Amino acid sequence: MACFVSFSCTSCHWKKKAFMSKKEICRKKFSSKVRSNPDLLVAVLPKTPTPQKDPVQEKDQTEKGNETLVNEESFFSLILNRVVDTVDDAMVHFNRAFFPPKIDPQARKPTLVILGTGWAAHSLIKVIDTVKYDVKVISPRNYFLFTPMLPSTAVGTVEFRSIVETFRTANPFVDYLEAYCVDVDLQKQLTLCESNIPGEKRKFQIFYDYLVIAVGASTNTFGTPGVQEHCYFLKEISDARGLRRAIVERFELASFPDISKEEKCRLLSFVVVGGGPTGCEFAAELHDFLVQDLKRYYPKLFEDVQVILLQSGDSILTQFDRTLQEKALENFRQSNIRVITKARVTEVTSTHILLVDGREIPYGLAVWAAGNGTQPLTRLLLSKIPEQKEARGRLLVDPWLRVKGALNVFAVGDCAAVEPVPLPATAQVAGQQGAYLARLFNRDYCLSCPVPESEGNSTAPLAKWRPGGSPEIAKPFQFLSLGILAYIGRERAMAQIETGLEKIKMAGVLTYLLWQSVYITKQVSFRNRVLVLFDWFKTRVFGRDMSQF
Repeated sequence: MACFVSFSCTSCHWKKKAFMSKKEICRKKFSSKVRSNPDLLVAVLPKTPTPQKDPVQEKDQTEKGNETLVNEESFFSLILNRVVDTVDDAMVHFNRAFFPPKIDPQARKPTLVILGTGWAAHSLIKVIDTVKYDVKVISPRNYFLFTPMLPSTAVGTVEFRSIVETFRTANPFVDYLEAYCVDVDLQKQLTLCESNIPGEKRKFQIFYDYLVIAVGASTNTFGTPGVQEHCYFLKEISDARGLRRAIVERFELASFPDISKEEKCRLLSFVVVGGGPTGCEFAAELHDFLVQDLKRYYPKLFEDVQVILLQSGDSILTQFDRTLQEKALENFRQSNIRVITKARVTEVTSTHILLVDGREIPYGLAVWAAGNGTQPLTRLLLSKIPEQKEARGRLLVDPWLRVKGALNVFAVGDCAAVEPVPLPATAQVAGQQGAYLARLFNRDYCLSCPVPESEGNSTAPLAKWRPGGSPEIAKPFQFLSLGILAYIGRERAMAQIETGLEKIKMAGVLTYLLWQSVYITKQVSFRNRVLVLFDWFKTRVFGRDMSQF
């Protein structure tokens, strides 16, 4: 029987009244400043050109938009801002560690509800000041997952538990609920949730003063028939675990004496759909697994093994410079990874992948890594909010990450699209957005005002050292791109490091060492760094584990 948690209407009315009064005060303050200095609003609010609908034009507009952001505020100015922000964050961590807040059950604090435990949510939780907010995290998984290393776990280079960290360690002063948020009542400011514990299906409601949607994205199948039924994905730990088992099973099945030569070739054909970072890195990791480990144990079968990478566009890894794309293609050719471009998949059967040009590719295992889709909750909110009718699978947010058409609701990460130019759906963007939003909360900005403005003198201690603009006005979110990395197999990697408008392009064995060092540094805890280093050492000495259990 469904169990619902009630809430006090009197308390909700009191909170809403207080926030409305706060909102009116800030609007009056800001209006007086605009009257005395009309250029203030122009300087703070970004220009909003008409969005481009054509995909090619949209790509060009994105590149131009990124350049504009760099021109508006120099790369080094952004770096200085990040340094100041990091010092402020460190002070929050220091106070939390050595002067833990005393929880007063009678104290009335705004309730901040966060949906999700991904990159954006994790960054927000680490920085948020729980002295000021009653923070509740709702997510079906109780851990943070270092998603860039999922391809490594799928082949056994790194173990599953080495790239996950219990979410409660990010901030011990938040409440975590292992549940799905199935709906949001935007008028009553309620989240409707269902527990994710097997055998304990409970329903409950959580009131919020502020809501942060950080549910990420799903795998986009583009409605292709047969993908859900026959393909493997690479979004969660469960996907990587299933893939590792399926790869070895194909070799075990091909070893049976009654399997024909043609059937062996089909079983040992591994097809990866999608030429982005996830697809290319998995194809590279799979090649290493086949050559370095499986070849030793299945020498008679190895002549029938092939890895095929399908890409609907003209080239792979289009996020990189053209010269790096060519180097990736050349490395795949030397690795005997067959890359087929302009190969749009129209259907997937249990044994074949059908392409738009009529070709049929037999396969034994297919991995779908063709793009990001929309989560059910995001899709529901898009349909409920009239102002989101122009959205294309992601919640439209303003430069301060506030959801268009919803009061006190924010969206960060892969489920959000910043107007006017959406940013790429990457872990780097999500992490920066989560930390930025936490700082908005910590610095006591009026988040309901047209332009978030600080109330009183409660801004960050080092705010006056931030270059550009007044510390009393919240600066819009600006993404600081430090570059992109990709592993391409045979202990080689590519890197495109950005320093303002300049790009440093690297590829090869030395870049692989850079790739490893960055991935170690970006682990969320010292425990994870030790475990990943140990896994790499263990793989090099003993090889990858192929046990099925």
